[in-house]
Amino acid sequence: MKIVILDAYAANPGDLTWAALDPIGECEIHDRTPAAKTVERSRGAEIILTNKTVLDRKVIEALPDLRYIGVLATGTNVVDIECAREKGIVVTNVPSYGTPSVVQAAFALLLELANKVGLHDAGVHRGKWSRSADFSYTEAPLVELSGLTMGIVGFGSIGSAVAKVALALGMRVLYYDVTPRQAEGVTPVDLDTLFRESDVVTLHCPLADETRGLVSDARLGLMKRTAYLINTARGPLVDEAALARALNEGRIAGAGLDVLSIEPPKPDNPLLSAKNCVITPHVAWATKASRQRLLAIAVENAKAFLAGRPENVVS
Repeated sequence: MKIVILDAYAANPGDLTWAALDPIGECEIHDRTPAAKTVERSRGAEIILTNKTVLDRKVIEALPDLRYIGVLATGTNVVDIECAREKGIVVTNVPSYGTPSVVQAAFALLLELANKVGLHDAGVHRGKWSRSADFSYTEAPLVELSGLTMGIVGFGSIGSAVAKVALALGMRVLYYDVTPRQAEGVTPVDLDTLFRESDVVTLHCPLADETRGLVSDARLGLMKRTAYLINTARGPLVDEAALARALNEGRIAGAGLDVLSIEPPKPDNPLLSAKNCVITPHVAWATKASRQRLLAIAVENAKAFLAGRPENVVS
């Protein structure tokens, strides 16, 4: 059996191993696959694993041997699910593998905005503390999170885990989800109320037609001038031009982003030069522990499919 991994590098830049796939079949590994080579590299494969390489209808129809697509992520928008279903191809994903790491990253972004760790570290290394007349100094106002309100958009495994940390920090927690859930210490509200009352809005919802551009100019206008926006979910949830304007005009206090609408971003993305905007390169999911879980679940998904009891099926 031929197995092809189209873009292995994202999940495994060399510090992990794909050896668990060896008993299943002959594994062909590509760090990255340009669109023009997807069909060529995938010919004859019964199993394809992909992270961001697109498998659209044209590609799928050109691969008559294909029986299984394993998405090395939670989101499956890179695969034409309808076409796969028509062809009887099983598509699976890897849910929840990155929850602890994404929660950690969301608070890393928030704490950077609130405590300005990077700014102070840079000042100290420039000698500013050594030249200080006092034992302590601040580069900018610091913000205590205890007593503030966090609004969580999307209350699945990640959103609910974020809520637990926020509560442990002494924050009041509001949340919005299309399916309200019972959870101790948190309050479900509508979206406009969440944006209006929160000191921190953090996004943990999937990207869909109804959530694209969810953080619009209008919703940013509801936020407090002292509020922060955190996005570790999907870039297109945010109207980036509107957010850049809100930051530059001081209509909100800051943003912490791990995702952008186009990745890697174009140099003229307005958020790259916006005020008080902390950006990391889509690494919230990428701790080694998280990637180890990702690979392990992906392998188990493939084994379960071959055993006739597929798991984590999305097709």
